[in-house]
Amino acid sequence: MKADPCACSDPTRHGRAFARRGLLAGGAGLLACAALPGGVPGLPRPALAADPHGPRTSLTPDQALELLKKGNDEYAHGQPFHGDINRERRIAIALAQAPFCVLVCCSDSRVPPELLFGRGLGELFIVRNAGNTVDTAALGSIEYAVGVLGVPLVMVLGHERCGAVAAAIEVVERNATFPGSIGPMVEPIVPAVLQARAQMGSGSGGDLLDRSVRANVRRIVARLPQQSAVLQGPMREGKLRIVGARYDLDDGDVDFFDS
Repeated sequence: MKADPCACSDPTRHGRAFARRGLLAGGAGLLACAALPGGVPGLPRPALAADPHGPRTSLTPDQALELLKKGNDEYAHGQPFHGDINRERRIAIALAQAPFCVLVCCSDSRVPPELLFGRGLGELFIVRNAGNTVDTAALGSIEYAVGVLGVPLVMVLGHERCGAVAAAIEVVERNATFPGSIGPMVEPIVPAVLQARAQMGSGSGGDLLDRSVRANVRRIVARLPQQSAVLQGPMREGKLRIVGARYDLDDGDVDFFDS
């Protein structure tokens, strides 16, 4: 009788073969995982970097700002949206991005950045949170856009009747407290409220909420270069501008500060 070709005199042979196949599969998995942005958990990986030869916008800071102004003027006056959002554009930027503006804005659903500036896919690098504040994650995002992607313009955009700023006013005026992480979230806005209230007390008058919105924006704009050496170099060389603005919910108009 012929020996069964499937039979094995060594009971560990199939186990070793199985292990080899598992190792090969695992190696392929590691290679696939290494190709992902996060790399392989627990293993060293190269520092995050963009292709230095990749596309960058050719716009100057002033040209970038003019594009935003033009787009908002069209939006506020009800002109057709011209932002490039079609399939061809999506495919063209799938492997690389070259935005021309970092837009730090509020999470408010009534403030849609691309729409109110008439921009399309891949043009705005958006950092959003309630109250358009800049914490460590937001600052790192801004630095990445400027230092790696070569973005020439950073805009901090506040807006009319901002809920986060209103909450900070409640803290200042009534010593209010909020559940969860809402309190710590609005805490960075409190100095702007105090500044706005002091200006009103000196006889300048006006609405505390709107003054606080503007003061919050101006304070962030002034502090960004102080917080980041990554931003200081391009600013000295004239390759970067940091500006502030305030969006009006009623008429759709953006008031660009000092620009």
